[in-house]
Amino acid sequence: MLLVIDAGNTNVVFAVHDGSSWAGQWRMSTSDSRTADEYAVWLLGLFDRIGLNAGSITRAIIGTVVPAALYDLRRFCRQWLDVEPLVANAGLDWGIEALVDNPSELGADRRLNGLAAQHFYGGPLIVVDFGTATTFDVVNEHGQYCGGAIAPGVNLSIDALHRAAARLPRMSIGRPLNAIGRSTSVAMRSGLFWGYVGLVEGIVGRISEEMGERPKIIATGGLAPLFSEGTNLFDVMAPDLTLDGLRLLADRNAMTMHTNSPEGM
Repeated sequence: MLLVIDAGNTNVVFAVHDGSSWAGQWRMSTSDSRTADEYAVWLLGLFDRIGLNAGSITRAIIGTVVPAALYDLRRFCRQWLDVEPLVANAGLDWGIEALVDNPSELGADRRLNGLAAQHFYGGPLIVVDFGTATTFDVVNEHGQYCGGAIAPGVNLSIDALHRAAARLPRMSIGRPLNAIGRSTSVAMRSGLFWGYVGLVEGIVGRISEEMGERPKIIATGGLAPLFSEGTNLFDVMAPDLTLDGLRLLADRNAMTMHTNSPEGM
C-alpha cells in the first residue's frame, strides 16, 4: 500500500491507497515542531481503528509547502514504517511539462493539482484550489502546465478584517441568504462570501480570455463545496485532487529512492 502525505500550511493530510481506492484519509493541524514520534502515536492509532497494519505500507510519498515539517515527516516514514519516502520536487519525472520561468520555485501542491487534473480530465483546464491561499492553475490543450494565479484564502481575509477593524467580530464563512445585510455580521458574511465568489469568477474569466477558449474549471480544497453554492462556474468537484496527484507522481517514480540524501533534505 501507498501512504500519501500532503503537508499544507493549515493541515497535514495522510491517506492510504490500496492500489484501487483510498482506504483511509486523516488530517491534523500543521506544526513544524511536531515530532516523528507524535505523528506515529496519532496515525498508527488511526490505522488500528480501521484494521490497517503499518507493515502493509510499502511505499510513501510526501508533498509539502512547509519545508520545516519535512524533516520529521521523513523520520516518521523511516523509523515507524520502515519505508524511504519519495519527496515531491522539481527533479522528479512529472509527466507534465511546466512552462514557467523557474520550475523549482513552483509549489508542489500547484503542480500536483495540474498533474492530476490533466490525467483525469485533460486540458485545457483551470484548477481552483480553496486552501490557505486560493490558487488558480492552468493546463493548456497540449497537457502543459502554464502557471496561474495565487490569491489570499478567504479565512486569511476574515482574519485580516477582524485584526484591522477593532469593532468587527471574528466570524466563520458561510453563504448569506441575502446580499443586503441588515446587521453587521450578515453584512460581513455577504461581503466575504459574494466578494470571494466575484474574485474567483473574475480571475477565471480573465485567465480564460488569455487562453482564448473556454477551459474546464475544476474545483478542489475544503471550501470548494461552499463556494460552488454561489456560482455555476465549476464543471467538476474533485476533493482528492492533490492526493491523486501525489499518487500519480509516486507511480511514475516508483524506482526513485533517496537513501543517500541527508535526513534534513
